[in-house]
Amino acid sequence: MSPIKTPFGQHSTAAEVVKGIDLSGKRAIVTGAASGIGIETARALARTGAEVTLAVRDINAGEKTAADITTTTGNGNIHVASLDLTDRASIATFVDAWNEPLHILVNNAGVMALPEQYTSEGWEMQFATNHLGHFALTLGLYPALAAAGAARIVSVSSSGHLLSPVVFDDIHFAFRRYEPWLAYGQSKTANVLFAVGATSRWFKDGITANALMPGAIATNLQRHVGGLQTPPERQKTPEQGAATSVLLATSPLLKGIGGRYFEDCNEAAIVPWRTEDYSGVAPYALNSDNADRLWEESSRLLA
Repeated sequence: MSPIKTPFGQHSTAAEVVKGIDLSGKRAIVTGAASGIGIETARALARTGAEVTLAVRDINAGEKTAADITTTTGNGNIHVASLDLTDRASIATFVDAWNEPLHILVNNAGVMALPEQYTSEGWEMQFATNHLGHFALTLGLYPALAAAGAARIVSVSSSGHLLSPVVFDDIHFAFRRYEPWLAYGQSKTANVLFAVGATSRWFKDGITANALMPGAIATNLQRHVGGLQTPPERQKTPEQGAATSVLLATSPLLKGIGGRYFEDCNEAAIVPWRTEDYSGVAPYALNSDNADRLWEESSRLLA
């Protein structure tokens, strides 16, 4: 398969990516849409005329964001719904309330390099938030995605996936000493593998899923690591950081394309080892056997 190339790059903004795209009558959900690149992802989708739901933990922040998006885009079809990805009841409530076809699902919310924490089920918190919560949400929304006929799932991963594969024999650090970056890395690998697994299972329903690295953006995501450490020349604004997510959600160039990993608005190269600048995608993150194993394990945990 030839890698996907687009006219956009590292410094492109989400607004530039969606220019000229009309998604009137389409519905989109963005998780974590009240902060960071989630705000700009939702704003860009609103600019296309889509009906956008901000799925957030903080309803007050979500309402303020929705009002701002409506003001800046003129789109009044911006909604806010409560969603806590670490709370299975919250996910179920969100899913039960959704009863319309869903054209775009952007699994954007996430945490990074947390101190050691576990859910009530004993799941490591980064894996639970970044992967399992989105896995449960997406499975719950599958009928709505299938009803859309040509739905897209966007899985926000990270170059941090290069830090670790999913360690299937000890996902939740029951035996290994907990290390925040390794836990983050395997959760971000899981985001890519989910895109591979979802595409292989649901392509017949018109559903495709792709993963991406948004870039280095100074947001609340770095609160546990002392702020953004990336050299200034490689940093992005939130508007630039949202561009690749929005590209995967809207671009005609991605029609019928799934199971791939993108960075800087283009498909990333597969790398045989971790590069100095953390560019590219690891082979283990695109491996179909790994994707199947993750799907099975995630289904078992959520059963």
